[in-house]
Amino acid sequence: MKFIVSSSYLLKQLQVLGSVINSSNTLPILDNFLFELDNNLLKVSASDLETTMTATLEIDSKSQGSVAIPAKLLLDILKTFPEQPLTFTVEDNSTVEISSNSGKYAIAYAPGEEFPKAVVLDDPSKTVVPAEVLATAVSKTIFAAGNDDLRPVMSGVFFQFSPEGLIFVATDAHKLVKYARTDVKASQVADFIMPKKPLNILKGILAASDAEVSIEYNDSNATFSFENYVLTCRLIDGKYPNYEAVIPKENPNKLLINRVQFLNSVRRVAIFANKTTHQIRLKIAGTELNISAEDIDYSNKADERLTCDYQGDDMQIGFNSRFLTEMLNNLSSDEIQLEMSMPNRAGILTPVDGLDDGETVTMLVMPVMLSN
Repeated sequence: MKFIVSSSYLLKQLQVLGSVINSSNTLPILDNFLFELDNNLLKVSASDLETTMTATLEIDSKSQGSVAIPAKLLLDILKTFPEQPLTFTVEDNSTVEISSNSGKYAIAYAPGEEFPKAVVLDDPSKTVVPAEVLATAVSKTIFAAGNDDLRPVMSGVFFQFSPEGLIFVATDAHKLVKYARTDVKASQVADFIMPKKPLNILKGILAASDAEVSIEYNDSNATFSFENYVLTCRLIDGKYPNYEAVIPKENPNKLLINRVQFLNSVRRVAIFANKTTHQIRLKIAGTELNISAEDIDYSNKADERLTCDYQGDDMQIGFNSRFLTEMLNNLSSDEIQLEMSMPNRAGILTPVDGLDDGETVTMLVMPVMLSN
């Protein structure tokens, strides 16, 4: 088995696949990349058993075979080469010899048959989504997903597909984000919960892509195919909480304000908040928004006034400044609207401008009880 490939082309593909590999694996074979050669096509795969990703490369070869090559060692050597063709030759003594312009390097390999096979989905449903839409949906929601191992369903992003459009939801019970598109549709109704790790990998690659992503899914697995990549992952098992029931429908108090100005103010005031509760207080009356925080233990306090456009009753409401900062950071609009009903009901944050047609973002943040 022998093939020739460009060093930088191979490195670029392997760096993407490398993000699948865990730093500590239960099976030693998972520390390798699987190389499967079929004449001019080279398939390289990486897996952690839950997620498997494959890239197909066009190379120069006339042979066939499969070997598993240690990932870290291969990435380390590839990073040092300037752009040049490299020749990989599988020798009889269980090593792969890499020949470059300046030298030869031998790496021990494992037989390709030992590498776990990727799951093949039986009778999957299929939806096609533009890469840019999927990348935006993931980056807008993933930050709100939880990290609690006891509630695995909340540690992923909920995908809801229907002929009306696509909805992506993430929540950790303190904050919730719902990202919806009516300009991209699925042929039939389906929903599933995607784990964070494969989504972070996808987010990184899709951001720079203008391809169409074909998503195939059944009850237990989903496959994302685009350009020369295929990513297959196991879905999170369980029923997603009824998020619609949490979003308050009647919110008479509406605050319109410049996002950046509000974000900077919250950031500054939050420095003076209690380090465990991160509590800040919003006091709204007329066209004035008063943002304050106090850390009684250290006698630190801060108080800022902003002008805003407010319709509703005068009110005071407390929020965790970290959640508010994360949400405001994640939006890209100039103006935002904060809708509230009562100090003990969730506030709803929505962008006023900067959205595509058919795109909506709804963010929900739970208040914290104010200690008077």
